[in-house]
Amino acid sequence: MEATARWSLVTAVAPIAWGTTYFVTQHYLPADHPLYGAVFRALPAGIVLLALRRRRPHGALWWKALVLGTLNMGAFFALVYMAAQLLPTSIASTVMATAPVVMMLLAWPLLAERPQVLPAAGAVVGIAGVCVMLLTNATGIDPLGVLASVAAMTMSSIGFILTKKWCPDVDVFALTSWQLIAGGVVLLPVAVAVEGAPPALDGGAVLGFVYISGVATALAFSAWFAGLRHLSAGTVGLVGLLNPVTGVLLGTLVAGDTLTARQGAGLVLVFLGVVLGQPGVTRAVRARRGRRSASASASASASAERPEVRESRPRQQA
Repeated sequence: MEATARWSLVTAVAPIAWGTTYFVTQHYLPADHPLYGAVFRALPAGIVLLALRRRRPHGALWWKALVLGTLNMGAFFALVYMAAQLLPTSIASTVMATAPVVMMLLAWPLLAERPQVLPAAGAVVGIAGVCVMLLTNATGIDPLGVLASVAAMTMSSIGFILTKKWCPDVDVFALTSWQLIAGGVVLLPVAVAVEGAPPALDGGAVLGFVYISGVATALAFSAWFAGLRHLSAGTVGLVGLLNPVTGVLLGTLVAGDTLTARQGAGLVLVFLGVVLGQPGVTRAVRARRGRRSASASASASASAERPEVRESRPRQQA
């Protein structure tokens, strides 16, 4: 139980770091260059990790890294930027919050990980919490933004499951570096074709990209893939619900936003959903049921033996 709890904490580094990107992006990064923003996020992070690990892919890992990098990094970053431009953050975050359900469903045929009752219940409770916390009477929702958000969530969910299936024994930092570089290389020509010259960056933007690339990308994705290595896909997906929670709390603590009672109730539901999805909780419930079953069986056996004891006593006296 301690080991799984430790890996859940490691995994939590990822969504918490990702949750800070909303604030950093809105306040420090250029908003009109989403493709270059994705390139600046992915390529430096991948190069730094590769320099630290000094391992290159071999054999089939070359094309697998390209596919995974496109799904998890390249296309995902671009679609998330598009969704952020076209949708309110609350709507985009709510769509992304459905990822645990998608990951559970994909893990069933691809990884033979059958959905369990408590994690499934945790997904429902957690998604409900995100809806309570974020959904408001938003108007003018752009269908293209919704499509981009759904596509980002679906592609990343598929990519995460394939990462767990294809690369179970590959060094996590090396694997993360390959995917980031592949995603950045795929995005770079698209950024040049669509957005032209790269944007000029002031000091705040440079520091923002250093944080986004180093902490919210290199460190975060390494922690995420490490979690996928040791935990079920459903559990990892549920931990990901801490992403919008971080965004709300950071807005309250740093940006001066007011935390409403509705948001507080949503936070409680999200935390409850994450807890329900932890393997230790499932094991504890099973152990408790086992003890109850054993106790009931022992009581039934004792009740069945008592009449025989009573009948045997007169025979001994005779």
